[in-house]
Amino acid sequence: MNLFFKLLGAGVSLGAGFVGTKLVNKGWEKATGNKPPTGNDDMEASLRSALTFALISAFVSTLIQVLASRGTQRAIARFAKSQDIV
Repeated sequence: MNLFFKLLGAGVSLGAGFVGTKLVNKGWEKATGNKPPTGNDDMEASLRSALTFALISAFVSTLIQVLASRGTQRAIARFAKSQDIV
């Protein structure tokens, strides 16, 4: 069952990362009116905007990773507690 929780945690983390990336991209477009400075084809982006976007993306990614990890640990603890009761 421990393997199941590890796989579930990885799946939740990947899904949340995907959603987080989409939210950051949409938020960037709404705030700046420009597409996010990603990829090598966008050489017109200034260094300031690229660094700002990278910092925001890193913050959101780290936040999602921490929340997903804590959620998975709580689920494992609840499951272990319910197994002790039964």
